[in-house]
Amino acid sequence: MRSLLGNDGNWIVAGIVAAILLPVLSVSVGIPLWISAIIAVIVFAALVLLLAPRQLFEGIDVKAIGSGRIDFARDLLSEAQPYAERLRAAAADIRDKETAGRVQHLADIAADVFAKVEANPGNAPVVKRFLSYYVPRAAEVAAGFAVIEAKRVPDTARLEEVRSVLVKLEEAFVHYADSLVDDELGSLDTDLRLIQASLKEDIRS
Repeated sequence: MRSLLGNDGNWIVAGIVAAILLPVLSVSVGIPLWISAIIAVIVFAALVLLLAPRQLFEGIDVKAIGSGRIDFARDLLSEAQPYAERLRAAAADIRDKETAGRVQHLADIAADVFAKVEANPGNAPVVKRFLSYYVPRAAEVAAGFAVIEAKRVPDTARLEEVRSVLVKLEEAFVHYADSLVDDELGSLDTDLRLIQASLKEDIRS
């Protein structure tokens, strides 16, 4: 039940507010304790719902897309999300500005891909390898750079090696992000050919 209503954060905040509200209502305002308790419980439940993080594919038409496609996309995104967050955290930890910017770019691309897959779950197979392999590996590499960099005497050769891998990963991230756009443009080429053929017929007639 809790997993459906968010993480621990919204429950903790709701509990704190309700705990503060109960004595305020019963002691400061003078409302009977049992009424104050009911109000506090209602406020607690409302805050749990209001503060619950948005669920993946919330509001999407399951019948139109198919539950199988949505489940497949949800599994991919759910597994990749912690690594994307780790990427963003690594970007904040890395002192080298150029490398930190590159890692931040990787995190931004990952977020963009997540948004596109959530908007169109049918595209999930196009970026399956990206989500299941490249995002986790990139997070590990970026975190590794931060660890090496934090040493009192960092190994410059290893740092340079990790930098070169991050450059290649950035190319891979861009490739997969663009592949989603290319997949969407696939039908455009067909539409253009059909329109051009229709225009030729209409103009001749």
